[in-house]
Amino acid sequence: MNTFIAGIFLTKRFYTLIASMAVGFAIAFFIPVIFVVVKILFAVLISLFVADCFFLFRRGKLVSAKRLVSKRLSNGDENEITITVTNGYNFEVRVLIIDEIPIQFQIRDFSLAMRLAAGETNTSTYLLTPTQRGNFHFNDIQIYVSTGLKLATRRITVPAKNTVQVFPSFANFKKQQLKAIATSAAYSGNNKVRRIGQSMEFEQIKDYSIGDDIRNINWKATARKGLLMVNNYVDEKSQELYCVIDKGRLMKMPFGGLSLLDYAINSTLALTNISLQKKDKVGLISFGHSMGAMISADRNPIQRSLIMQALYKEETMFLESDFELLYTQIRHKIKKRSLIILFTNFETQHGLQRQLPYLRSIARHHLLLVIFFENTELSKLGTTAAATKTDIYVKAIAEKFVFEKKLLVKELYKYGITAMISTPGQLTVNAINKYLEIKAKQAV
Repeated sequence: MNTFIAGIFLTKRFYTLIASMAVGFAIAFFIPVIFVVVKILFAVLISLFVADCFFLFRRGKLVSAKRLVSKRLSNGDENEITITVTNGYNFEVRVLIIDEIPIQFQIRDFSLAMRLAAGETNTSTYLLTPTQRGNFHFNDIQIYVSTGLKLATRRITVPAKNTVQVFPSFANFKKQQLKAIATSAAYSGNNKVRRIGQSMEFEQIKDYSIGDDIRNINWKATARKGLLMVNNYVDEKSQELYCVIDKGRLMKMPFGGLSLLDYAINSTLALTNISLQKKDKVGLISFGHSMGAMISADRNPIQRSLIMQALYKEETMFLESDFELLYTQIRHKIKKRSLIILFTNFETQHGLQRQLPYLRSIARHHLLLVIFFENTELSKLGTTAAATKTDIYVKAIAEKFVFEKKLLVKELYKYGITAMISTPGQLTVNAINKYLEIKAKQAV
């Protein structure tokens, strides 16, 4: 009985008809002739309601549902969620499905409505776009079933609790790969480039030929074979790349539903994918007021998965980032000259000047690329027409901040540090293009 009471809901049609009966009884008080007619109609309504409840709550197969969702969702991208519903009744029903989606989406009015014939199975798909990473919890599926009479509705709860992981955006890997292939053509050709340093990679041991460098003679191989043998070397094509992600408070700034940290993480994964295809070794460092993830550079295919696992739970630290600690870690952990791509954000000259000594120290041992974020809202204000004195003041302040950020890039270039400014939306493309440009120049 308790199950029946908890599972039954009266419909809008039922309340409308009951209200009509009440009006009919009120009129019958003044016109007794219609009282019998109203009583008959009321008895018919109650009988139909009881019959409707009987068909909905009889034992046997009911309406069932199943949710199909990937174990991993992509942050900032559209992810498909599929609901499959099967009608176990031997008559047509109307179904309203409420999927209890994770609270992070803050969607409280989601529902799917459909009509199912006897024994019919229907599939519906909807899209979810997460804007943060971590564990997301789906709850049960609520199904509200009614017959053609639509006097009563039965609620059926389908246990469907499930936890999925929202990872940094991996859905655009292939898209970024195509962009990288198209962009790399711009840096191909026979242009002469200046190489900084020289690195040689062992290829094979071969017989000595006139003209070979005698410093490369392999004496052990020579002794074993009885002939002069030399080591053959080729220019090393594999470079070391480290993506360094700042998790300080300035990286919490939101754009388009995602934080700057999310954009940096998505770009790091895209760079990882492209770099591994280019046979480079890729590593990861994250830091704030304390050190975060540290993955040594490698070109093993599993590196992509390791970096993704390390980044999907990273959160912004609401304190100033410790660049001195970052320099210490890089100096002790990275022994070989590498390309360091630092995703960070500075808003003022003063903020940069405090960290500049550590950036210069890193640049003495590695090729440092610092990537800033353009404040798109300030850029819009700077280009908006001013109509009042207040608008002129706001526009002037916005232009001042935009110009000051450009000065930050020039300040870094003055000390031999490569830097660039990018909008959050174009960060991945710009970072990949800059990486391909540096690789084509063999600047590391």
